[in-house]
Amino acid sequence: MSRSRRRGDYGAPVGLRLAARRPERVTGLIVQNGNAYEEGLSDAARAFAGHRREVPGDEEKVRGLFTSEGIRFQYEAGVADPGLVSPDGRTLDVHYVGLPGRADAQADLAFDYSSNFTQYPVWQAWLRASRVPVLVVWGAGDPFFVPAGAKAYLRDAPDAEVHVIDGAGHFALETHLGEIAPLVGEFLAKLP
Repeated sequence: MSRSRRRGDYGAPVGLRLAARRPERVTGLIVQNGNAYEEGLSDAARAFAGHRREVPGDEEKVRGLFTSEGIRFQYEAGVADPGLVSPDGRTLDVHYVGLPGRADAQADLAFDYSSNFTQYPVWQAWLRASRVPVLVVWGAGDPFFVPAGAKAYLRDAPDAEVHVIDGAGHFALETHLGEIAPLVGEFLAKLP
């Protein structure tokens, strides 16, 4: 896909784009640190999304997130006990981003991340119209997406279950699986 046509990103925005396109296929939504609200963006996320290829130094800043140190930061930042984070996930990420062309693809996605912001109203409208059950679990220490983003889901899905997990970062499941898995199981058991 050409850079001018690439839209989307990582995780949650992909799922929300699909849900908005095919709402009849969605019977419930589970969100884990997947932001869809302006107030959920940290200053760091806003700054990161503001990087542009044509600005000197921005390419290096963006690619820094895909180095071994940058990937480790993504896993451990905001985590109360980084010793709980298994090295397995980040080791695999380092391996795969090091394959030919992968860092370039990640940079393309990163430079396009701000395209998700224009979709926030679309996703919020879908949530209001769909009335699907929603479970939101959120690592309170996420350096990118702050807890206000979790609570904002209640505006458009007032019956949503929202759980902000203290001591967890962006990848909350890495450190709090024992707390989050039962929430997911109970949520799924209630779906039609």
